[in-house]
Amino acid sequence: MCRVLAYIGPEIPLEDLLLTPSNSLVNQALDPEHYPDLHLAGWGFGAWSEHLLEPEDPFLYRRPMAAFYDDNATRIIPSLRTSTMLGHVRAAAYDSKAVIVDENCHPFSFDETPWILAQNGDLPGWMLLQRELLQHCEDRYLKQMRGTTDTEFLYVLLLSLLEGDSNEDVQRAVETMVRLVAQAMADLELPALAKMKMALVSPNRIIGFNVGLGHHGETNPAGDWRKLRESGPGTDDYALSMLLEPMYMLMGRHVPEEDKDYDFEACDEAEATVAMFASEPLTDDETGWSTVEFGEIVFLENTGGRVTRSVGRLSV
Repeated sequence: MCRVLAYIGPEIPLEDLLLTPSNSLVNQALDPEHYPDLHLAGWGFGAWSEHLLEPEDPFLYRRPMAAFYDDNATRIIPSLRTSTMLGHVRAAAYDSKAVIVDENCHPFSFDETPWILAQNGDLPGWMLLQRELLQHCEDRYLKQMRGTTDTEFLYVLLLSLLEGDSNEDVQRAVETMVRLVAQAMADLELPALAKMKMALVSPNRIIGFNVGLGHHGETNPAGDWRKLRESGPGTDDYALSMLLEPMYMLMGRHVPEEDKDYDFEACDEAEATVAMFASEPLTDDETGWSTVEFGEIVFLENTGGRVTRSVGRLSV
């Protein structure tokens, strides 16, 4: 699966997130801790900064190549700072029909919305499922689709279901999206395991959710992901383990030190000025990182230099 990293906090060098940590997002494209394959199908990031000429809009960078082969990464990233960032490296199974172009790289960003989105997941048969789901999509978002990925279509669907930008509005939209996908699979007799682990990001806000459907399209698959993982790649149990495994988050502070490649430390929420939501911790060990379990949604917000967190269960 793909790897996702979202950040909110004080303005920091972008390289502190994407390049220098031992398990930075760029390094995860080559050697992810929790996934057996390389991420060769593209990468990208969206970053907000008060130092940009248009600070209200994200600086968006996407390239259809492996992040660790992108020579621009070490040229552009050290020149940028960010207070809100969403990054992504894309994994895609080999397929001669796969389209690897800028338009299919995450994160996705449309006009008329403050939200950008990246996904660690997969929606099999999504092009057929559109027969049932297009009726729920607004034209203003459909017209902005440029690529051929399930994630961009789910972005359209989720934006179309949003009735506002509050946490409650977003949770309702996510729950409705999952139910609609499950019902479309049932109606078209296309049940399949689907992973919808997403980060929805706007300035100073991250909403991350860990949700999906089981092999038979069920909304409540269960199992111990660690034990399921023992079955090995290529098995149904292994695929289910990838669905049920957690996402990760950090509440902490940015503490740059010249002799360290990782400039963050975990702390109590009452003192936190930084929050991250990720597919994998940025360190080889997971000290200081907590989990967002399957079926959970987390709301992270930076207000006046303090970061708050709220975790809930999705009702699907």
